[in-house]
Amino acid sequence: MTTLYDYWRSSASYRVRIALGLADMQWNTEIVDLLNADHRSDTHLTRNPQGLVPTLDLDGQMMTQSIAIIEYLDETRDLGLLPKSPMEKAKVRALAYAIAMEIHPICNLNVAKFAVQTSQGAIENKQWMQHFITKGLLAYEQLMPNGTYSYGESVTLADICLMPQIYNANRWDVDLGPMPKIRSVVSQLEKLPAFANAHPDNSPH
Repeated sequence: MTTLYDYWRSSASYRVRIALGLADMQWNTEIVDLLNADHRSDTHLTRNPQGLVPTLDLDGQMMTQSIAIIEYLDETRDLGLLPKSPMEKAKVRALAYAIAMEIHPICNLNVAKFAVQTSQGAIENKQWMQHFITKGLLAYEQLMPNGTYSYGESVTLADICLMPQIYNANRWDVDLGPMPKIRSVVSQLEKLPAFANAHPDNSPH
């Protein structure tokens, strides 16, 4: 049985839950409680030396890093998350990476907490999150072509990265008003069972 080592509010775990749902897979969830520092335990570090979530026990292998996991699922379960054209594939990856490699790392709670502590109160957590999430999503809005989803008329890797970031944007009261294309895409993604079921509110915690 596939096992996902998961934390409900982790953006990266949220992405993998969406992809598993799109693959119509069944899986067990093992909660790694980040607030209780379960990710730093010897048991979890044996699974994932980075001490991160998600970790996925799949096909006899322990897999880490959400984008790598999702691309493996795409290739082995034929999910169609990346276009066949090399140029279009690069454009979808650019959208996905704009979130997963630009917004997400700097808005990791540990990074934000360090910035707040180091600034001796000059920076507030919410201020940090709103600044970088807004900046990143406004750029994403400009990168997106017009279409039902982030890139065209089918769900791609970019959408799987977008939805968890929108959850975080809402959590930190980011104004999505200036992002009509993003809001339109989100309204479509919310209707899809794989996305709805993966939402943190619907995940074990």
